[in-house]
Amino acid sequence: MSHALLSLLQLASPALPVGAYSYSEGLETLVDAGIIDNQQNLGQWLEDSLRYGAIRVEAAAMIRAYRSASINDLEALSYWNAWVTAASTTEELREQSWQMGGSLMRLLVELQPCVREIAEAIGNPCNYAIAFGIAAACWQIHLHAALLGYLHSWATNLTNAGVKLIPLGQTSGQQLLLNLQTTLSKSAVEILALEDDDLSSCGWGLALASMAHKTQYSRIFRS
Repeated sequence: MSHALLSLLQLASPALPVGAYSYSEGLETLVDAGIIDNQQNLGQWLEDSLRYGAIRVEAAAMIRAYRSASINDLEALSYWNAWVTAASTTEELREQSWQMGGSLMRLLVELQPCVREIAEAIGNPCNYAIAFGIAAACWQIHLHAALLGYLHSWATNLTNAGVKLIPLGQTSGQQLLLNLQTTLSKSAVEILALEDDDLSSCGWGLALASMAHKTQYSRIFRS
């Protein structure tokens, strides 16, 4: 139990060298436009994303990658990797997923050479949700815990981006994450129950913000 917990903490840590800190997933555009300008706005955006947005689909794909990796189903892993790519709504979000996924897979191969066969079967690019699922399965992290870690690391990254952009104090950022715990827990239960035919999201706000970010005059983040 302690070994799996430590592995989860490592996998979900902001210190994981995958470059997550350099992405805001459209938040930079929304802050620049004055749509998100305080802790309450940011918290509402994150809650709505967890209930209806693309993160639900990505997390569901992570679950499928975990299950496929657990039984070494390389065909299913390749399928879901291609599926996540096709589901990306903008170029920025797709390239973010590819960059973070590729970085995580390279790290995983260095740490666990036995994963090399899976990495070669999937090929390049590899989406982040897929790489995370493979890592969680390889390190024998319980699926529900891995899902919570995936969602929490996403929320932490965007909260940190909001702290820098709005800006917010560090205490406000931590209060926001504390307030999100119930939504994170409920979303995890719902995502685990999703069937393949139910994988959909309502993320047109994210898509518009992401597309606008590419042409934003001054940028701190890559998305």
